[in-house]
Amino acid sequence: MTIKRRNHGRNKKGRGHVASIRCNNCSKMCPKDKACKRFVVRNMVEQAAVRDLSEASAIPGYQIPKMYLKIAHCIACAIHSRQVRVRSVELRKVRTPPRKLKRVQGGKK
Repeated sequence: MTIKRRNHGRNKKGRGHVASIRCNNCSKMCPKDKACKRFVVRNMVEQAAVRDLSEASAIPGYQIPKMYLKIAHCIACAIHSRQVRVRSVELRKVRTPPRKLKRVQGGKK
């Protein structure tokens, strides 16, 4: 039988069974090795309120803490939210990871 992907859409290899996790979007049960996982770092406060908090802060130069989230989506939700894209038969063979967006050091001026 023909196969669509070299790894059958999973990262299991020698393991017989892998624990299931819940999708953060739709709560569907999905194998942990098949889920699309992302590590997200967000500010605790939205960008509009950062300036108000810094002006009202009693401590000068106070750093607002960040949230560190490990997000896992099932394949359907990852495609729907455009975290991963559907690729053609030829492009599925390409195994190099996609380019990461480079951050600008120093921010806006």
